[in-house]
Amino acid sequence: MKFRGVRGAITADANTADAILGAARQLLHALIEANGIEEDDVASVIFTTTADLTAAYPAKAARELGWRRTALLGALEMNMDEGIEHCIRVLIHWNTPKSLDEIVHVYMLGAIALRPDLYPDNRISVEQQHEPGEGT
Repeated sequence: MKFRGVRGAITADANTADAILGAARQLLHALIEANGIEEDDVASVIFTTTADLTAAYPAKAARELGWRRTALLGALEMNMDEGIEHCIRVLIHWNTPKSLDEIVHVYMLGAIALRPDLYPDNRISVEQQHEPGEGT
């Protein structure tokens, strides 16, 4: 097993607790599914938000998913003039046998602009646009 990091980001529809937690849940589900992440293998998770998201801590979404033993940290993202609004970013540190080439970083909705190299057609798969349980 190696210690790896996986990144992801998503934009929330609004500065409301429901929008922030819903977006964070959607992103976490996509990262967990894409990489086969289990809480017992996770060392820590860092969440950042842009300054315009103040209604909830996105880390609460991880607790709601059952990650009660994992170290979680929230922070404010750098404020850049050309930055994306309402953006939630996450960095999960976990132990995995995956190689760097096997790790799937997930960028969703408006946050796709952060990693256009991962989405050359500026789209994301249908599976990553739906909440788990909604189907594909």
